[in-house]
Amino acid sequence: MTRYLILNCDDFGQSRSANEAIQYLLEARLVSSASIMPPAPYFDEAAAWVRAHPGVSIGLHLTFTSEYRRLPWRSLTRAPSLEDETGYMHETVADFERKAKAFDVWREMRAQFAKVKAAGVAITHVDNHMGSLYGMETGRSFLPLVFWESGRRGLPFRLFRKVDPNDHLLGGIEGVEARLKPAVALADLLGVAVPDYLLSHPYHVLPDETYEAFKRMMIEKIHALPEGISEIYIHPAVESDELKSFLPEWRKRVWEFELAQDDDFRYALRDAGVELVDYRFVRKANARPRREGLRPLFRRWPL
Repeated sequence: MTRYLILNCDDFGQSRSANEAIQYLLEARLVSSASIMPPAPYFDEAAAWVRAHPGVSIGLHLTFTSEYRRLPWRSLTRAPSLEDETGYMHETVADFERKAKAFDVWREMRAQFAKVKAAGVAITHVDNHMGSLYGMETGRSFLPLVFWESGRRGLPFRLFRKVDPNDHLLGGIEGVEARLKPAVALADLLGVAVPDYLLSHPYHVLPDETYEAFKRMMIEKIHALPEGISEIYIHPAVESDELKSFLPEWRKRVWEFELAQDDDFRYALRDAGVELVDYRFVRKANARPRREGLRPLFRRWPL
């Protein structure tokens, strides 16, 4: 069985530094896709680039948190439960999970779908900024709303069917497979295609970590890639005063930009027999038809 990889760039639209890096990688075809953030300050700039480059794979990065106090953003709907006392989206996933009202989350989700559509961005998939909708912090998951909105549009979503025990994040969470099973079943019921694996790596720069050590770790991950369709997400950005002004871990984002261009990394993909694909491939290879009885329900709430 061939090993396929989605290499997705998260946070398109967050900053000019992120936009510049992501646009370069997409145009050079060094990554599979990117995910755009409707509430973020540089969304319009990112959307204009996408309109000028038809054919690139762009996902909706559903955004419900604003983690950088020096670069904050508000919700599109301005629902009080989605914002903190400063008037910006919650800084942490835990605060969002505890305070957000489900109806407000649904309205905001639909507003973000509507904004990318109005901007002329034809999305190929859906994912989620900081994993705020998964219920990872308090167990309060909003995935049913995501599946409903993704399924009625025929869009895949960033979930995963299996857990790689060696994964940095998911492999160490007790009981994650048991919690995953009903979520995947609901995604299948609503016709939402998902990849087989989601593979993560440390977000922060580790003690004494260098770019070369980071690159070795990522190359080892490529050679150990499980069979099927996996996704690795990165947050590339060019080094700039702007990036350093709001992001303490700016070096890791610059490293991720460099990694995607690195000849050693690109050779590792070829040497390991890994084929880069995007979510359009997931939709064809892994989609399940929605149950016939659900079609009238999907038609009740047209966007």
